[in-house]
Amino acid sequence: MTLLRDIAYVRSGDKGDTCTIGVIARSEDAYDAIVRSVTPEAVKALFGDFVLGPITVYRMDNIHALSVVMERALGGGASCTLRFDATGKAMGNALLRLPILPTDGF
Repeated sequence: MTLLRDIAYVRSGDKGDTCTIGVIARSEDAYDAIVRSVTPEAVKALFGDFVLGPITVYRMDNIHALSVVMERALGGGASCTLRFDATGKAMGNALLRLPILPTDGF
């Protein structure tokens, strides 16, 4: 099974109680698989109750990347939360566990 970590890089951070994760494809072919696989529904299934608000995925086709925005995802934000990952830095690495939907290429 191919996982997101096999075909992408990530960078994550916070803005209050919102976690953003940039997902950058390692190749153009990988980008197509990432777009198919990294959906709001798949991200919600992966994170479950850690993300209480909406999840939006923005495509950036020109640079083969996605921006995943998860609202109400950090337990109130860095100054309010008791979570170990107050700023969402580890959430990008957690997203790399997402399975890639199978196709001929992956």
